[in-house]
Amino acid sequence: MFSYSVVGAQLYTGDMVFVMISFLILMYLIKLIAWKPITKMMQKRSDKIASDIDSAKDSRDKAAELAKQRQAELDKTREDANKLITTAKQNGQQQREQIIEDARNEASNLKSSAEKDIEQQRQEALANSRKDVASLSIEIASKIISKELNEEDQKGLVDSYIEGLGKQK
Repeated sequence: MFSYSVVGAQLYTGDMVFVMISFLILMYLIKLIAWKPITKMMQKRSDKIASDIDSAKDSRDKAAELAKQRQAELDKTREDANKLITTAKQNGQQQREQIIEDARNEASNLKSSAEKDIEQQRQEALANSRKDVASLSIEIASKIISKELNEEDQKGLVDSYIEGLGKQK
């Protein structure tokens, strides 16, 4: 069948036609039997690669978006924390100032109360000393003069003397 003769170096046209027809039949059979499954397999592989590329791109985009969201949330959290710290500092400063103001007011009230108490005690002491001085001076004067002075005159004399002492202080 495939006999070529090298001796004469001639090509036999019959063999050549037979080989061509066999080749064409073989190609037709390959087209019917193997070509469709091979192209179908190649198309599936191509579609899978394209799908994998698209899903990888989508995953990368989603990861980038999630990273942006996390960064935005982190920035917001930091901003909220800074606001809380600032608010706490302001509240602490206000409380400090309020405590200082309250302490000053209390000290001022205690001082004015003490001054009032001192003035009242001073007035009471002066009044008591006037009475004591008046009664003592009446007794002394009575004994010295041997006559009794009018109590009202004596009190006026003692009061003027004590007022003079109070003005000197």
